[in-house]
Amino acid sequence: MYVAEPLKKLALLGATKNLIKISSAEFAQYTTTSSKTAARLLKKLEDDRYIERRLVPGGQKIILTCNGIELLRKEYDEYQRIFCGDGEDIELYGQVVAGLGEGQYYISQNSYMLQFSEKLGFQPFPGTLNIKLNENSVSILQRMDCIQPVCIQGFNDAERTFGAGKCYPIKIDGVKSAIIVPERTHYPTNLLEIIAPVNLREKLHLKDGDEVKIVVEKKDKREG
Repeated sequence: MYVAEPLKKLALLGATKNLIKISSAEFAQYTTTSSKTAARLLKKLEDDRYIERRLVPGGQKIILTCNGIELLRKEYDEYQRIFCGDGEDIELYGQVVAGLGEGQYYISQNSYMLQFSEKLGFQPFPGTLNIKLNENSVSILQRMDCIQPVCIQGFNDAERTFGAGKCYPIKIDGVKSAIIVPERTHYPTNLLEIIAPVNLREKLHLKDGDEVKIVVEKKDKREG
């Protein structure tokens, strides 16, 4: 059997982050094989260092190794090229609008700032630029499924919980920035919040009503 397929089954069961307990008979149901074949398959994945496995009563505890995760990541990238193509960067257009003044409070949280610096390569200005997309760009926005996001983890402090979110690296007039999409938001789908290492309003001399172009870069171009 193709190695990526059983790895995908294990990943869907949560084995990318945590040890999962599963018997060979249970795994056989996910791979449509016999229990003996499933047991041999798990042993091969272990021998090839795609998983770490610890035998326990009633089965085994399994977690994917870095090699296993990397193999799935390569598989993911190939499917992206199949279904999304290697075409031009995605361009979105919209107008600058006033925000609700909440961005500065959330962006300034230290646990967020550390993740932004590590994962986006910049420490954001404490505030967001709000863009209201035009109708055509809203329809294009569904293509964002073809762009691999940068995941920002939520956290708890002594007083409250701060939610997770996703970031999409972009450029606005050549300035490296990112769209930030909170896991839970009350904003409409046509309103984007953008973070950048500078105050974009001042840097680009923007005011409410000005039209801007947002260039969403494909992952392979970002890495270049």
